Amino acid sequence: MARVYIINTNFNNNTICENDMISNKKCSAYCDPWKYYIDEIEPNDIVFLYKSGEGIIARGVATGIVEKADYDGVENDEHYMHLDRFQVLGKPLEPSKITELIGHKIHYRQTVISVAYRFGINVWQYITKNNI
Repeated sequence: MARVYIINTNFNNNTICENDMISNKKCSAYCDPWKYYIDEIEPNDIVFLYKSGEGIIARGVATGIVEKADYDGVENDEHYMHLDRFQVLGKPLEPSKITELIGHKIHYRQTVISVAYRFGINVWQYITKNNI
């Protein structure tokens, strides 16, 4: 069964990271140990991109193919994965709404958050149904 991930866009540390994720339809994590969380994402897992302080700004379905790139002058310090069915939301899905849909609070201060599939699918369906 597919899993669900909420991945922080790193906007507060480096705005270029978020722009790169959106432009290239991918999820990314940078530096040790966070970059290795991308390696755990499998084909068909659901991925939401989360902008700190705003909420979910994009979504997609994982390809399962991990790629690496240099980041901030360090070789292979970015691990990333392209996302199929990629969609940038018209407006962010706010943390309070995410909490309502998932049924419990999430601590967003993490780079990658794993969410139970049954809760994550509620978020996916809400975005689809409401054409966000």
